[in-house]
Amino acid sequence: MKVFDLRCDSEHPFEGWFASGAEFDRQLGKGLVECPVCGSHAVRKLLSAPRLNLGAEAPAEKQPVAMTNDASMQAMMLQLARHIQANTEDVGERFPEEARRIHYDEAPKRSIRGMASRDDAAQLADEGIEVMQVPFGNLLKNPVQ
Repeated sequence: MKVFDLRCDSEHPFEGWFASGAEFDRQLGKGLVECPVCGSHAVRKLLSAPRLNLGAEAPAEKQPVAMTNDASMQAMMLQLARHIQANTEDVGERFPEEARRIHYDEAPKRSIRGMASRDDAAQLADEGIEVMQVPFGNLLKNPVQ
């Protein structure tokens, strides 16, 4: 199993697990590799060092994950995506600036969604502006059926 560090054209980093380097190339060529954040198929493999098992390793930082084999859970996720889409304004790449304008009462208070880098989100948090990552951002690009 090969684990590759990947990045989309919107600079979202993520990992991909493939049977081999050739399998990664095959899936990439067929448009099967997709950014889990924005759904982009413009993905590139980053340089990474091979992993060698040389003894005990430090525990890896963990992040929340889920496997939704349950149709009702998938339906609930779609319902949440529809709710976010219907009740927020898409400000796209202007998200960090617009979030600041709203926070500092320079723009009308409303719910917005858009794109922000991890650095942007950290800077907003440092300013006391709470934002959250949307795990299914690609569903919000178009009408959710």
